[in-house]
This record gives sequence, C-alpha cells and structure tokens, in this order.
Amino acid sequence: MGISEQDVKKIARLARLSVTAEETKRYQEQLGKILESMAELKAVDTSTVPPTSSVLGVTNVMRDDKAEPFAAAEKLLELSPEREGPYFKVRKVIE
Repeated sequence: MGISEQDVKKIARLARLSVTAEETKRYQEQLGKILESMAELKAVDTSTVPPTSSVLGVTNVMRDDKAEPFAAAEKLLELSPEREGPYFKVRKVIE
C-alpha cells in the first residue's frame, strides 16, 4: 500500500507543516511503511479477544476509598495566607 507525494503534501498542509521535496520523499516512504504495518495488523483475527484485554495481565490495583481524618490539618491551616475557622479562605472565583 503506497502513499502519493500529493497525499504527503496534503497531510503536511493539514498539519500546517512546510516540507521540502526531500522530506516529502522520506515521509512518503515512512507513511507507506506505517500503512503496510496497519494492513498486517488488520489481517490478524481478533474476534476472540475481549475489547479490554491486556497482554500484560494487569488487574485493577486500586483500593477502596475510606474517609479518614487528616491529623495535620491544623498545621496546614497555619501555613495558609488566610483562613476562616477550620477552612482556607480564598477569593470568590465563581459569580
């Protein structure tokens, strides 16, 4: 599967890139190889592979969220420029 010089120039224009004649030839070859690789991948039968399958066997390692009090809250509030009771005081940003 090949790609024409005009295709490369069109892609470059859409990407707002200026390319020389030498670059056009180089990109033509590189994009052609990429398209060949995609054609090979397209030929592989993946009908039995679940859509979210991973070859690494990674599983969800997230823990359950548990609300816990933060022991150093007062220390953090002391570092803030302004505070109002047990809260940081910030200027209003939403009308």
